[in-house]
Amino acid sequence: MPENGRGSEAPERSQAPESFEAFARASQRRLFRIAYLLCGDMDTAGDLTQTTLAKMFQNWRRAGAADNIEAYATTVLTRTFLAERRRRLRDLLEHRRSGSRPVPDHTDLRVTLLSALAGLPPKARAMVVLRYWEDQSVESVAELMKCSESTVKSQCSRSLGKLRAQLGEAHIYTAGS
Repeated sequence: MPENGRGSEAPERSQAPESFEAFARASQRRLFRIAYLLCGDMDTAGDLTQTTLAKMFQNWRRAGAADNIEAYATTVLTRTFLAERRRRLRDLLEHRRSGSRPVPDHTDLRVTLLSALAGLPPKARAMVVLRYWEDQSVESVAELMKCSESTVKSQCSRSLGKLRAQLGEAHIYTAGS
C-alpha cells in the first residue's frame, strides 16, 4: 500500500472532508429553507447557510460525532441567526418602524406570511419557524433556544396571535374557498 500513497492513516484524514461534503450537499437546501424563513431575504439566507456550513466544517469532529447531525446543524443555524440579529439591532428597529401594513387582496400567501413573520422579533420568529414550519416539539425548540418549555409555549402563542391579527381570516388567502 505505501506505493500508492494510501497508508492506514490516509482514509482517516480523507473521511472527515468527504463526510462533511456529503453532509453539506445533502443538507444545504434544508438549511437554506430554514434560513430563508428566519431572515426573509434570499441573499441573507444564503449568507446564513454558508456561515452555518463554515462553522460546521470548522468543528466537524464534534459535529460529525453528534447523535443527530441535522439537529446540530439546525441549532448552529438558529444560534448564528440570533447572534447576527443581536449585532444588527438597527435591522430590528427598521422592521418595527415599518409597522403592520394592510395586506393586499391578491397577495400570494407565501409572500404575505413572510411579510408577517418579518414583523416578529427574531427570537419569537425563530421559535415559530422551528415549532410550526419545521414541526419540532416544544421540548426540542426549548433545548435549541436554551429556554424553558413554558417560554416556548407562551412566545409561540403570542406570536401566533400577532400573526392571526395581522393576516386576518385564513379563508381569504386560500384558493378555491
